[in-house]
Amino acid sequence: MATYCLTVARLQLALGHGARRLHMSAAYRAKAKVSMSRFEPTSFINYETLQSNVDIVRKRLNRPLTLSEKIVYGHLDDPHNQEIDRGRTYLRLRPDRVAMQDATAQMAMLQFISSGLPRVAVPSTIHCDHLIEAQIGGAKDLARAKEVNEEVYNFLSSAGAKYGVGFWKPGSGIIHQIILENYAYPGVMLIGTDSHTPNGGGLGAICIGVGGADAVDVMAGIPWELKCPKVIGVKLTGTLSGWTSPKDVILKVAGILTVKGGTGAIVEYHGPGVDSISCTGMATICNMGAEIGATTSVFPYNHRMRTYLEKTGRREIAALADEYTDLLVPDEGCTYDQIIELNLDELKPHINGPFTPDLAHPVSEVGAVAEKNGWPLEVKVGLIGSCTNSSYEDMGRAASVAKQALDKGLKCKAQFTVTPGSEQIRATIERDGYAKILRDAGGVVLANACGPCIGQWDRRDVKKGEKNTIVTSFNRNFTARNDANPATHAFVTSPEIVTALAIAGTLNFNPETDYLTSPNGEKFKLVPPTGDELPAKDFDPGQDTYQHPPPDGTNLMVNVNPQSNRLQLLEPFDKWNGNDLEDMQVLVKVKGKCTTDHISAAGPWLKFRGHLDNISNNMLIGAVNSENDAINKIKNHLTEEYGGVPDVARHYKANGLSWVVVGDDNYGEGSSREHAALEPRHLGGRAIIVKSFARIHETNLKKQGLLPLTFSNPSDYDKIRPDDKISIRGLKTFTPGKPLTAVVKHSDGTEETLELNHSFNETQIEWFQAGSALNRMKLLQQ
Repeated sequence: MATYCLTVARLQLALGHGARRLHMSAAYRAKAKVSMSRFEPTSFINYETLQSNVDIVRKRLNRPLTLSEKIVYGHLDDPHNQEIDRGRTYLRLRPDRVAMQDATAQMAMLQFISSGLPRVAVPSTIHCDHLIEAQIGGAKDLARAKEVNEEVYNFLSSAGAKYGVGFWKPGSGIIHQIILENYAYPGVMLIGTDSHTPNGGGLGAICIGVGGADAVDVMAGIPWELKCPKVIGVKLTGTLSGWTSPKDVILKVAGILTVKGGTGAIVEYHGPGVDSISCTGMATICNMGAEIGATTSVFPYNHRMRTYLEKTGRREIAALADEYTDLLVPDEGCTYDQIIELNLDELKPHINGPFTPDLAHPVSEVGAVAEKNGWPLEVKVGLIGSCTNSSYEDMGRAASVAKQALDKGLKCKAQFTVTPGSEQIRATIERDGYAKILRDAGGVVLANACGPCIGQWDRRDVKKGEKNTIVTSFNRNFTARNDANPATHAFVTSPEIVTALAIAGTLNFNPETDYLTSPNGEKFKLVPPTGDELPAKDFDPGQDTYQHPPPDGTNLMVNVNPQSNRLQLLEPFDKWNGNDLEDMQVLVKVKGKCTTDHISAAGPWLKFRGHLDNISNNMLIGAVNSENDAINKIKNHLTEEYGGVPDVARHYKANGLSWVVVGDDNYGEGSSREHAALEPRHLGGRAIIVKSFARIHETNLKKQGLLPLTFSNPSDYDKIRPDDKISIRGLKTFTPGKPLTAVVKHSDGTEETLELNHSFNETQIEWFQAGSALNRMKLLQQ
């Protein structure tokens, strides 16, 4: 008992103040200008309880467990009785904390306000990183963002204060880097309202991207549901070296698994090759696991994580993790649903794209492939940073490449931008000279924010529709994602390869073999980059950008102006009327890839993320209509005229006509943005019928009272015509595992009956019947 109490006490000490700054020296704290009042009470994980739960489950299942199983099952609400079957049953879990970025936090907090609850039940934070547009440079762009977004920032700040949510101000950095520096640690379970939340897996955490309604459940203290994930094992052997980087691991895996190969699974890295990867490198790999549809990704605890924890002021956590190492690595003899083996000795630098993150090419071959396919060879812009690749090590390796060119009198031929991941990274690379080297090479250091990665880029060097190529160290390269130009060919690769290609100015350059020419005519090769894993002088925390909520926010007010065009209080959706859904019009039959960027675009639309009616004007405006291969041009079957998708949907709603969307494979791939589910519901949609769904989007649709359904026979997609009406039968006996029926009425008077599958469980059916998960939550409070 004494040992148990000591363990808990030590963990509370290590985590009870939440931020690395608790463990700074007095002089360092003074330099950082951080007062004790800013320290945040945060979640702590009781490894004894985690171990106890794991022991219960292991005994029940009578088999060794993978690492991800240990952490996930260790957070079960009822480990004694929970049914556990990978890929089939739904788990009821108790995550340790919640994190929200500002674009999704608006709707999450609006939903939490609607719940009527007085305060969040678990430690939660808001991170202002998505609304800062990249235009001139960090300081000026940040100042402009604070002015333009003042109303939204004030709302998030005041809502955080009232409901007990920590607030990281604009300029703090990107949510995932902040989490890695402050909140992630081995064995913790965190959910975040951003699809790249899995970044925290680089520190041995299970961090999962969700929609805002899921976050509200956890903040409300309700067990959170997740379909029991399958586990894909990636065994790493060999050692990373030369130009090959951690980014190349996930670029290669994305090429193997494709954008949907990880759906419904956790990707668990293991094997002797793991130890050759830094903690932030592991985070890079986990971050981009979102691009293969994985629930999350995770690495086993090792000395690289211990070093990172110590360097970020969490020495006590590292010491406890050392005591519980067996809990933080996979059991010997555990089994995976699929195994991929990668020899890091043989892995070559990769570059993926354009238009999809799983189109993988070795850097040595991409030039020839580009010439063959007519992709522009000239690199117009190279962009490094983002939540995927903005660590100290990343910046150091990019700077080492830039320094070689500068020493020979060369600068970047392409435009070059640098996005630090956090204020701490920005301050440290400024102190250590990396930022100066990158600027001297032609780089512009942008704000500590998402910027071009999320489409917040005021790009002016090419006109919309002009065919061009950019290379980035980002994670996603969907059509028009970065700059709203559908003709931009975006490729993703490592920061050091981006830097090399920006210097060369062409895709047709392989730094391993090709030569550059200096101004004096000397030909030279770049040598492989180097970079310290962590700063020798410790991190410089930079400016204090954190706002801690007061102990009691009861008397605080959160005001939303009824005339605001950026914020709007939510009205509850209508509940199911008890009948089948009859004669719903097909709004649009979507052809091909339809990501959440196609369903609810980011970029300039981000400013409306807190106003459901205004943001709904972008619903499906990027999707391809199968009828005419056009974008945002569909037929209004009440007027027989063509119009934009949101306009036709609004007209149908005004005339009492419910509608459905029909889609292709992996519908809703990409971001966790629940606006892609809220908008169809708001504009009168009732069902989305597709060949297959991406995980987060399918859950988001259920949360808002829509029916995400899949063709029992995928070829039935071809039977749907754009002018069909569809009735969905079987809702009066709606039960888990029992298909529904679609009666499809064609305009020529013929009918077809199709079987539709669903993945609803009993709780989720109650969401549908109540009209939304939020409606159901309110009913349970009565």
